Amino acid sequence: MNKNLERFFKYIAIDTQSNPKSETIPSSEGQLELGKVVVEDLKEIGIKDVDQDEHGYVYATIPGNVEGVPTFGLVVHLDTAVEMGGKCVNPQIVNYNGGDIKLNDEFSMSVEEFPFLEDLKGETLITTDGTTLLGADNKSGIVILLAVAEHLLAHPEIKHGDIRLAITPDEEIGRGPEKFDVKRFGCEFAYTVDGGLIGGMEYENFNAASAHLEIQGKNVHPGSAKNIMVNALRIALEIESMLPVQQKPEYTEGYEGFFLLDEIHGVVDEATMDYIIRDHSMELFNQKKQMLQNIVDYLNQKYGNVIKLEITDSYLNMREQIEPHMEIIDLLEQSMKDAGVEPDIKPIRGGSDGAQLSYMGLPCPNMFTGGYNFHGRYEFLSVDQMNKAIDVIIKLAENSVAMLQNK
Repeated sequence: MNKNLERFFKYIAIDTQSNPKSETIPSSEGQLELGKVVVEDLKEIGIKDVDQDEHGYVYATIPGNVEGVPTFGLVVHLDTAVEMGGKCVNPQIVNYNGGDIKLNDEFSMSVEEFPFLEDLKGETLITTDGTTLLGADNKSGIVILLAVAEHLLAHPEIKHGDIRLAITPDEEIGRGPEKFDVKRFGCEFAYTVDGGLIGGMEYENFNAASAHLEIQGKNVHPGSAKNIMVNALRIALEIESMLPVQQKPEYTEGYEGFFLLDEIHGVVDEATMDYIIRDHSMELFNQKKQMLQNIVDYLNQKYGNVIKLEITDSYLNMREQIEPHMEIIDLLEQSMKDAGVEPDIKPIRGGSDGAQLSYMGLPCPNMFTGGYNFHGRYEFLSVDQMNKAIDVIIKLAENSVAMLQNK
């Protein structure tokens, strides 16, 4: 087994699932554990400037061999998503030749449901056993960074400037940049290596907000409830029914935004609801937030001020911060072409650390890792595509010399 796969299997076996209910950074101990492992692996390949701070952020430098080239950065994250357990101890290697992929006796990935599998014939895939996440999001990114560092250290004939590496905690719960030290990172721009299928590059993402609703009902015996009972659960259902059906995630694509009812809990006497609100357009994003507020205002008038609503912005579309620096998109696009990869520029139907970092003064678009079906048991990684991501970044390092010296 090659070093990339050895590292990947070692990393995904460490439980780094982030915890949105924690108030600490990082939100889980496993992230600190993985960070320590990665620090040692970076030192082992010869990286001297590397350490992990008290919040779990790992910073490192691939030393350059050309003077006068501005530094750029690469950013990945330690944590796995909250939807499912992230400690993957039984990954499966599949030399894929077509057809459905069995995960276990209960779950399979079918070509009918995932038709893009037909495009992956001949590739080596790593899947779960159907009981956990894989962790390709974003441990494949960590593997890619180490492979790039190892290759550039072993090949001094490849000319490049200093390249800064950052591995952040809690990206999956939107806190990745919260303690990120942009000044210490010392880059003019960076790329998150946190995308999906080959060729993917993104510099647009959703504007994002979360909405928390608390509904106070009034419970009495149902036999004598007429004109008295206020059923918090029915009000919750009424709120959901008043939001436009066509603006639910399962009916949207491309630039279309949505409301997602993420959690609902309650009984007759009280209920809570949590939504995420997304849209690429700031105008439509604000309209969505106002729509939910208008629904709450209407129902409070109807039922007597029984609903409390709190809307909190999470991150904004990075496009506004990237467009003044389109040379960094051109650089990545050219590097993909030089590595034999066809660029596929699309908006992210989600977010990344790069969205917040871009508003912190570090323009930070995103590129692919070769992972698919993130955030669920059907997550898998194409080893071939991960290797291509490594090739692209090596070309990026090489191409940055000419581009940045001519800037």
